[in-house]
Amino acid sequence: LAAVSVTSEPRSPSRAVNPDVTAQVEYRIVRNGLVREVERGKVQKIDVCDAHPELLRAARNVGRPTKEVCPICDDGRLVTVTFVFGAKLPPGGRCPGTAAELKALCRRPEPVLCYEVEVCPACAWHHLMRKYPAGGGKARRTKAAPGR
Repeated sequence: LAAVSVTSEPRSPSRAVNPDVTAQVEYRIVRNGLVREVERGKVQKIDVCDAHPELLRAARNVGRPTKEVCPICDDGRLVTVTFVFGAKLPPGGRCPGTAAELKALCRRPEPVLCYEVEVCPACAWHHLMRKYPAGGGKARRTKAAPGR
């Protein structure tokens, strides 16, 4: 089993975009273990630098740049790409291009599942960093007519 971290505090400092998120799964422990395996030579770079061309396109065009340097090539800057999947979204999910678009998707009445992936466009390293549920807010109740 892979080691993961789960948070469910309402105001966790690692909260990505939506403070209303009730739980998220962090994969940083798994990522750090994989990076150590590459550094030790147990896993080859070619085996971890294999991002799909669509993921690389999303990273270059709509990814959010970070200040973190790629742990594999030590050259490129990492980019965060978020994919949102849920009812009434395309089968391949939606990759929001702005923080406002991501917030709007996270506030949908239908529940969605968000996946944040870190990507190095320079060497094609990628790793799932976290996933979290969003949306599915309670429908607004309409006022009952007087006398009911």
